[in-house]
Amino acid sequence: MPIPRLHPDSTALLVIDIQDRLMPTIHNGDLLVARCRSLISGAALLKMPIIVTEQYVKGLGHTFAPIAEVLPAGTPVVEKLCFTALTSEVRTHLQSFGRPNLLICGIEAHVCVLQTVLDCCSLGIQTFHATDAISSGQSDQIEPAFRRMERAGSIPTGVVSALYEMMSTCEHPAFRAMLPLAKTVVSIP
Repeated sequence: MPIPRLHPDSTALLVIDIQDRLMPTIHNGDLLVARCRSLISGAALLKMPIIVTEQYVKGLGHTFAPIAEVLPAGTPVVEKLCFTALTSEVRTHLQSFGRPNLLICGIEAHVCVLQTVLDCCSLGIQTFHATDAISSGQSDQIEPAFRRMERAGSIPTGVVSALYEMMSTCEHPAFRAMLPLAKTVVSIP
């Protein structure tokens, strides 16, 4: 059985619920935003499709401005009320992209991200969760959520690792443009 790999021609990026009113409560929120911005910008350089979800916009606001400003024009933004991001509208977008793999980032790890990953895995969608681009308002809930995602079949990765894996060589046309993005991904002190 082949080992699942990230490749820009077979992967879409799903950005889950990084919204105005949630951000003040998110553990290491500044780092999350920096890493998600790098992941989104890298996906755009690799011409990967991107989907964004927003949970209960009336109460939580729209996508956080520093994230929204790096989204490519025409990126679908799907409002939802259920916790999973795998709504019928998101599924329709995924089917139209024809990409069997889904790279996931966003918030909150133990609610919307977890339920999305579980739903994707149950439908046979290969997910990769960017552990350093996923967070929560309750930091003690993050690791148990990651363990459950991995047990369900999702593959953990990091932002820099994912970007380099998708390029696969320093001869990739996006390599030079990708270097500054990889350098902006900072570590937690």
